Order: sequence, then structure tokens, then C-alpha cells
Amino acid sequence: MTESKPLTQLSIVVPIYNEEPIIEELHQRLTAVAQSITPNYEIIFINDGSKDNSLLSIHRLSEVDEHFFYINFSRNFGHQLAVTAGLDVARGEAVVIIDGDLQDPPELIPEMYQKYKEGYDVVYAKRKQRKGESMFKKVTAKMFYRILQKITNINIPLDVGDFRLIDKKVVEALKLMPEQNKFLRGQIAWLGFSSTHVLFDRDERKHGKTGYTFSKMMQFAMDGITSFSDKPLQFVTKLGLFISFVSFLIILYACYAHFILHETITGWTSLIISSMFIGGVQLISIGIIGAYISRINKNVQNRPLYIVEKSKLPQEYKELANTPS
Repeated sequence: MTESKPLTQLSIVVPIYNEEPIIEELHQRLTAVAQSITPNYEIIFINDGSKDNSLLSIHRLSEVDEHFFYINFSRNFGHQLAVTAGLDVARGEAVVIIDGDLQDPPELIPEMYQKYKEGYDVVYAKRKQRKGESMFKKVTAKMFYRILQKITNINIPLDVGDFRLIDKKVVEALKLMPEQNKFLRGQIAWLGFSSTHVLFDRDERKHGKTGYTFSKMMQFAMDGITSFSDKPLQFVTKLGLFISFVSFLIILYACYAHFILHETITGWTSLIISSMFIGGVQLISIGIIGAYISRINKNVQNRPLYIVEKSKLPQEYKELANTPS
């Protein structure tokens, strides 16, 4: 009778983008935390097309640590798809998602794991403070999540990023949601599993600058809105009806003034302003509708979410990455 392998109790999924200077420290801190919880753990780094030598550092670690695995993308596919790739191969009964910039402290994981052992399926890390971030980013992030919460029918926790611990059944449910434009924090909230949170102060970035440019943040916001709300489409419809009603009233008044009052309404300025206003509304409306059509188009194309160039994975998961080690 063959001896069965022990279950992997904990998986830690870490998306990496240009984090070469801190990979050694990140690995050491994650290893110390994981060993304090269970000897049966795995750490999975996903190199999302880094332009520095992050992959070289990751490869070195994989040769000396049997608990350490990695996936290397063929190019940059984005943070959410990097996390998705890690979830696809994670074997743990509990899976932690944490960014690779050390702004989220690994030392918080044991507290999150304790909450998980109390029976919660999702444990969020909720930020009390966000150090080292501009006032613009803090204000816009706060506004976005509060607006998103009002226009959707799901309860997406406020002041929460992707740093969280989720049960294996949550991971399996996420695999049933293969849309191209991932918004994982919304998807996890949509699933509705029991959840709680732990509080922490988010540290400043230890090295370099964030890979989330303004354009990427805007795209992320659009993904969140178009994934979980059709309120923008309803707004376009209502706005069109309102403008049509106002225009009809203006036409009635113009006819009344011309035929009854014998006062023909003139004015080049008012004509141009009204034309530009209506044209602007039309372009905005087309843009909103186009965002939803673009989302449909990407999903209809049915392309793979990501392409793996090479990896080191447990034997039973090599086929999921579709690449040799």
C-alpha cells in the first residue's frame, strides 16, 4: 500500500512585476510566515513579463527551495491575470493572494489564517492607512469603490485590495468564471461566501514605482464597472430620453413663437452650443456602449487568458500551465 502525500495546507500566490531588489527578502518573509503555520505549504511566484532580472532571481530560489514554484508569462498580461494563473495551479486548502512589492506585510497572514480556521471562507486584509501614496490616488480610489458599491447589487468591501486569504472552494468557484477582463475582488464578493477582515496599515513601496499607471487604473475601474453593473447603460438611456423630451419642448416653443407670437427665434451661438452639447452626449453614450461591446468581443474571441513561457510546477499541474518545466 502506497503512502499518500500530505495535503498542501497553504498556498501563497504572488504576482511579480519588476521586483528584483526585494525578491530575496520577500521569499524569506513569506517562508518564515508559512513555516509558522504549517510544514505543508507552497509559494507560487508569477512573473508577469518583468523587464528587470526578476526571473533570474526567481529561478535561483526555485533550485534551492522545494516549496517554491513559479510561472513565467511570455509577456505582461496584467496583475489580475497573473493572480488568476497562480490560482489555477494552487493546491492549498487555503490560498493567500499577496502583491510582491511588500506594501502588504506577509506577517499578517497568520492572523488571517486564524480567522480562516474559525470558519470563514474569505478573509480580507482591510487597510487603515495607505502610506506613500499620493492624495490623488487615495481620493480617487475611495471614490471609485464607493461609487461601485452604490451602482452594483453586490457588497464589495471598502478599502480592500487583493491581499486576502480564500478557501479552496472559493478558488474552484473562481475557475468557473473565465471572463477575459478579470476583476477578482468583485468576483469573490459576488460568490457570496462567508467573509471577515483583519485591519492593517499599508506600508510604502520599498523599491521603484508602481506598475499601475493612471491608464491602467482607469482600465481596471472600467473592468470593475462593466463586470458588475449595467447602470451606465441605464443612465445613457435615461439621458437620451431626457434630452429628447427637452428638445421636443423647445420645438413646440419655437413653433408657438413663430406662428402665434410672430417672433422667429434666431441665434447662431445658441445653435452651435446646443449642437456641440448633443454631439458630446452622443459620443459619451457611444463610448459607454462601446466599453460593454468590447468586453463581449474579448470573451467571444475565446483566447487563452495568458501564455506561459516556462515554469516550475508540481508534476500534476504541469498540464495546466501548458508548458514544460
